[in-house]
Amino acid sequence: MDYSFVKGHGTENDFVLIPDANGRHELTAEQVARLCDRRAGIGADGVIRVVRTDATEDPAAVAARGQARWFMDYRNSDGSLSEMCGNGIRVLGLYLATHADVDPREPLLVATRAGIRTLTFDGDRITVDMGAPEVAGETKVTVGDRSWAATRISMGNPHAVAFVDDLADAGDLRTEPEYDRVAFPDGANIEFVVRRGEQHVALRVHERGSGETRSCGTGACAVMVAAALADGAERGTSYTVDVPGGTLEIVWTPDDRILMTGPAVLVAEGVTDL
Repeated sequence: MDYSFVKGHGTENDFVLIPDANGRHELTAEQVARLCDRRAGIGADGVIRVVRTDATEDPAAVAARGQARWFMDYRNSDGSLSEMCGNGIRVLGLYLATHADVDPREPLLVATRAGIRTLTFDGDRITVDMGAPEVAGETKVTVGDRSWAATRISMGNPHAVAFVDDLADAGDLRTEPEYDRVAFPDGANIEFVVRRGEQHVALRVHERGSGETRSCGTGACAVMVAAALADGAERGTSYTVDVPGGTLEIVWTPDDRILMTGPAVLVAEGVTDL
């Protein structure tokens, strides 16, 4: 069966969007992996099925009915389910503002498996209220024969944030770093971080189910939280987070919300039978 797709990215973290307002395209893990294949498919870090909350029985969408009209059904490139994606939700927001009856002058509520997220638009820069972070203590990550202390942080999905001397210390992040599987029973996103200046950090990331990516929005938020805690920064302080694919601006507000601002770009659309 042929169906439409849109390709987009946020700081070069790229996604295939499947418009499915009426809930007709329940994708299998195999279909997602084929779509994301960079040689035999369209190529992406993940797939976002764009579906109305009243057109799917996903529990997160059902719980959001009456509050959010749209649901972000996000899958990693290996086909596994994920709670949400910070870069992906900006791309989804831009798609809805340009292809659906969403007014970008108004805040947009989107349901995810991590809860409802609110987006506000300023041209191609979109700010997402990512909710409150959860800091769960210390852990350890290992690459080869080197290990680093890391901070466990949830942004609706799990992260381990480790500060290193050089981003090259992370090695080949196509291979998943070692970490505590008891602390992260559902897997984890692993961020390696260096400081670039005052309230300015840079990262590399291995994303659960996708490998090393050019950017991770939730990971950048987790990194900002870890840096702010280490710095003793006052709430409301803005951090610049460099990722291989660009830059994100992140604020931890006095009312314990993480606001992430960054770009979104739609680059192609068409029809596929993958």
